[in-house]
Amino acid sequence: MTTKFRRICLVVLDSAGIGEMPDAAAWGDAGSNTLGHILESRPVNIPNLRALGLGNITPLKGLEPVDAPIGNYGKCTLKSDGKDTTTGHWEMAGIILKQGFPKFPEGFPPRIIDEFVAKANVPGVLGNIPASGTEIIKELGEEHVRTGKPIVYTSADSVFQIAAHEEVVPIDRLYEMCEIARNILHGDDEVARVIARPFVGETADTFKRTENRHDYAVPPPSGNLLPLLKDAGLDVVCIGKIASIYDNLGVTEDLTAKNNDQIIDVTIEALRANSRGIIFSNLVDFDMLYGHRRDVEGYAKALEHFDARLPEIFAALNDDDLLVLTADHGNDPSYPGSDHTREYVPLIAYGKTAKKGVALGTRQSLSDIGQTIAENFGLEIEDGVSFLNEVAA
Repeated sequence: MTTKFRRICLVVLDSAGIGEMPDAAAWGDAGSNTLGHILESRPVNIPNLRALGLGNITPLKGLEPVDAPIGNYGKCTLKSDGKDTTTGHWEMAGIILKQGFPKFPEGFPPRIIDEFVAKANVPGVLGNIPASGTEIIKELGEEHVRTGKPIVYTSADSVFQIAAHEEVVPIDRLYEMCEIARNILHGDDEVARVIARPFVGETADTFKRTENRHDYAVPPPSGNLLPLLKDAGLDVVCIGKIASIYDNLGVTEDLTAKNNDQIIDVTIEALRANSRGIIFSNLVDFDMLYGHRRDVEGYAKALEHFDARLPEIFAALNDDDLLVLTADHGNDPSYPGSDHTREYVPLIAYGKTAKKGVALGTRQSLSDIGQTIAENFGLEIEDGVSFLNEVAA
């Protein structure tokens, strides 16, 4: 089979949902619409996303559809049982979860905490509640410094997070604690990720998290898109948190980037390098800084900033590259609480030699993206309906 694109650059706008799914009410998310409600909050200046066809996917206030989009546009259904980071990204690679990862909205039960305290040899834990990472270190950080007890917390995601001050618990020791927790959390308690959350500072007012975060993910099934590409001799370049989401399975290059600007910079650098395969990025700030913190204005500004940098990404694309923009779930910053929201996600595909203005419709799953990438390189994953022939000239 002839490869239609030499590279596919997949960029995930983390949490940028585009309207409630039919089952949203069952998830407590009726009426959620991340992009829709942000655009209703004020005029949002995103001309490049509009030109790509974002406003053609569904009615969005202040973002009229264009007559001749330069991209191809649609939206993807979340087929898996879940609305979290791991579930959405795994689905892109062809893994459909029929049962989502366990969550602990009341905190972790004694059987988990007691075993963790014993095996990690710590004097107890603080917290053990769902919380914002920045808020819980303000609330419990000083007590942690006094007692040496690590702060354990969870979130709306399936995560076991351990926060500790770097001068109280050295980084290597924190990582060891996380490895112990990862080995404990199996079976019905197998959370998607254990996350080390180190911080520094003198007082509650000055505590801040550092860039030494480390994720310990559940390894995905081996038949997913990434190892298939790697085994075929193709490049699988992962930027930001992508490699950790797949437990580094199938990753040929893991490029560090901590925020949206760095991730865009590194994505552009990767596009300028000589590679063949995929470049896979996640713009984490949309979710982490603005969705969970219910910051509508911050989310709007982040969208405008990404849009302003899109021409740099376009310029870095080769003629035989394809850029795919999507999201992994929703996180409506106007919605009550701090949880992700069960929404469709946008799908935009753009290339200098690709077709333009093709309506891709409502896709049956995010796995359609994975199947499209697989088919482009003569491969096939277990789930997904390719749209390759719809976008390739």
